[in-house]
Amino acid sequence: MAVSVSRVLLISLISMVISAAIVHAKGRGHHGHRGKHLHHQNRNQSVLGGPVTYDGRSLIINGKRELLFSGAIHYTRSTPEMWPDLIKKAKHGGLNMIETYVFWNIHEPVQGQYNFEGNYDLARFIKLVQEHGMYATIRLGPFIQAEWNHGGLPYWLREVPGVIFRSDSIAFKYHMEKYVQLIVNKLKEAKLFSPQGGPIVLAQIENEYNMVQLAYRELGNNYVRWAAAMAVQQNIGVPWIMCKQKDAPDPVINTCNGRQCGDTFMGPNKPYKPTLWTENWTAQYRVFGDPPSQRPVEDIAFAVARFFSKKGSLTNYYMYHGGTNFGRTSAIFTTTRYYDEAPLDEYGLPRDPKWSHLKDLHKALRLSRKAMLWGVPGVQKMSADTEVYFYEMPATDICAAFLTNNNLTTEATVSWRGQDYYLPPHSVSILPDCKTIVFNTQTIVAQHNSRNYVRSTVANNLKWMKNAEPIPTTLQVPVNNSTPLELYTLLKDSSDYAWYTTSLALNPQDLPRKASIQPVLRIASLGHALHLFVNGEYIGFGHGSHDEKSFVLEKPVHFKAGVNQITLLAMTLGLPDGGAYMEHRYAGPNLIIVLGLNTGTLDITKNGWGHQVGLNGEKLQVFTEEGSKQVQWDKTKGSAQGLTWYKTYFDAPEGNNPVAIRMTGMGKGMIWVNGKSIGRHWMSFLSPLGEPTQSEYHIPRSFIKPTQNLLVVLEEQPAKPKHIEILTVNRDTICSFITEYHPPNVKSWARQDSVFRPVLDVIRSSADIKCPDNKKVVAVEFASFGNPPAGLCGSYVLGKCNSPVSKEVVEQHCLGKSSCSVPIDRNLFFKNTTDGCPGIKKTLAFQVRCDKQRGKKTEDKQRRERLVLFESVPREIIKVCQITLIVVMF
Repeated sequence: MAVSVSRVLLISLISMVISAAIVHAKGRGHHGHRGKHLHHQNRNQSVLGGPVTYDGRSLIINGKRELLFSGAIHYTRSTPEMWPDLIKKAKHGGLNMIETYVFWNIHEPVQGQYNFEGNYDLARFIKLVQEHGMYATIRLGPFIQAEWNHGGLPYWLREVPGVIFRSDSIAFKYHMEKYVQLIVNKLKEAKLFSPQGGPIVLAQIENEYNMVQLAYRELGNNYVRWAAAMAVQQNIGVPWIMCKQKDAPDPVINTCNGRQCGDTFMGPNKPYKPTLWTENWTAQYRVFGDPPSQRPVEDIAFAVARFFSKKGSLTNYYMYHGGTNFGRTSAIFTTTRYYDEAPLDEYGLPRDPKWSHLKDLHKALRLSRKAMLWGVPGVQKMSADTEVYFYEMPATDICAAFLTNNNLTTEATVSWRGQDYYLPPHSVSILPDCKTIVFNTQTIVAQHNSRNYVRSTVANNLKWMKNAEPIPTTLQVPVNNSTPLELYTLLKDSSDYAWYTTSLALNPQDLPRKASIQPVLRIASLGHALHLFVNGEYIGFGHGSHDEKSFVLEKPVHFKAGVNQITLLAMTLGLPDGGAYMEHRYAGPNLIIVLGLNTGTLDITKNGWGHQVGLNGEKLQVFTEEGSKQVQWDKTKGSAQGLTWYKTYFDAPEGNNPVAIRMTGMGKGMIWVNGKSIGRHWMSFLSPLGEPTQSEYHIPRSFIKPTQNLLVVLEEQPAKPKHIEILTVNRDTICSFITEYHPPNVKSWARQDSVFRPVLDVIRSSADIKCPDNKKVVAVEFASFGNPPAGLCGSYVLGKCNSPVSKEVVEQHCLGKSSCSVPIDRNLFFKNTTDGCPGIKKTLAFQVRCDKQRGKKTEDKQRRERLVLFESVPREIIKVCQITLIVVMF
């Protein structure tokens, strides 16, 4: 028995040795790969660093002019776990620069107390940009707007004596300079500026100050000059910019923000400054109550091509990743979801064709780079709506041209240098050799996709419990002021919520005698929203909007003879983020009147009011495991009263796709997962289309444990949580929509050693698609070659005239593949059948579904990986194990 046990122990030991060896092999393989990765990183980093200057053509980085394609990705609006993938996708989308604001109020929420942890780790984010071989722009502000709470300014700054934001104010300038120095020193310590070998090549001071400068008169003019001088004195070794600042003092560069900077920007204020576009709005952020808002990628591409054709050398897509306004970080009435229509949506998934069409645009511009940066510019007007901008290097073949049709509705054909070119309406064609169209902004050859929300099969066993927030009266919150206090000053941005209490004594003679008549309580508020309770009963809700914060709430009230308790829950939805004199904005109830009493109208504004900041559930942190144990939870039955906390648990949804929660059946409040706030929800504020502005809310995967995730919802209105769903999100529905007159994909050409050439022997149009995340085409859900179908990707409807073998052809080319190319060839689609409409230009449209393929192939792959690992185990270890096994067995 002892011998047997010894053998077992030895065999176990040998097994452990082999396992350790395999781990060693894995590690060696990993480090070998990592070594290559680091070598690749170092190669990327070698193009970074060095002095940064500029001339009238572009930034000059380490002695070289650059075309810069930048994307705004805000580190605060995503998680550190998301950052590498976001930056990788931005680079894969053709960008070579990442831009971000720096957010004062999250880095110094309390004066003198700093936070650079988690998704506020600015230096870590910039280092990741560097690791991906990309440049960076930091926009220090410190006022940033950005639809961010208080425009990025910390609340405590509002209470500094004598402060006037963004003006020649001693108090403001003192704190602004101290903050700028703090950030600059932190980035210098990490060696992140280009002269230190880092990726930061550009920095911004202030933000869109021209919009408010006139309001401050000479205080504004002085402030601009001071801000520019203060920034330059930081000696960071890279240029400073001011966006939307016509009079940016030298050497600061004035830049453009907007949608059409190629036509609206008057240019830099000095001829030796480059033409830069710091905010190219890819869509429109939304506020609660808004309908959907989109910007077609064709318009974005037109604007970018137009801008670069006119000596532009940098465009920054604002936003490139939309991101999430976690917690209470969004500005006044702004939705929790931010810029979801960006090329990378809120979840970090590429939104096609926006992402892929812009990728093709960047490729076309890079093919034209040498001519654009060093060529002699020229322009030729062809007609009232058409023109050609071109760049040529004398005595060489290097030439690039931009053929533009400015007419919004009518196509055109232009003849230039002996060749005719067809131009769709509102389009720019790019010719990197002044001969060949490789890209047209209006003609999308890239793939499309559709976003899918899928109900999780494992995460929706939700058993809801509830806890009612206690409604205070003057007994709990005694009167401490004659009138209601101003809301911003009361809250100090520590909570959305503040209680106001008062009592009203009435005699029977004061009350109406007819049963059909009730007194009405009228509350006028400067914003933003308010709930009314009388004698503990929920009466109603009123709110303003982004454009009109003030509102009046009027509700009939059942008063009783004796003392009546009136309780208001007033709230903010973010602090203001723009305009002049932000420090003088106010909110909260300012007039309270009772109408309909027998004794006449009664003004109770000066009745004496009690005040309390925050909710009981907030103070107890009932959204955390520990805090949730501090209150009694009951089972939910039907619809609960307003102001109720709900909690449940859920397991992590299957797979690794992004996660969202759909708040069907709820009204307004906040959501927490495992103690982390994912933001405000507001389902009851409907857009003019009759739908909530935002129904799904992002839960980052990093917030989620494998099991027993605590989900807590604060609901302000009567609601039923039973319809809430946990979802996974994908963009696995991929489509293509190509006509016979579409040009081939821009990837069909390359430039090598200054020579522009095709990369294939035969260049032809084709429908090219690629599944995300190494997935494969598992189904062709729609295919048509003939008349263009109606609808969009995800909802195509068949046209009248189509090849009957369309689906079969697409399946032959794509099924089971991670990427595929379907030629635009009539012989392919009408090989054994008659073309029913030969006289029309054909359109190929198809839709496929991508997914992970599982089964025998996956098992074979895993077995091959195990064999490879075993083969990489050092021979000496295997020999020792063999000898030991022989000894043990005998």
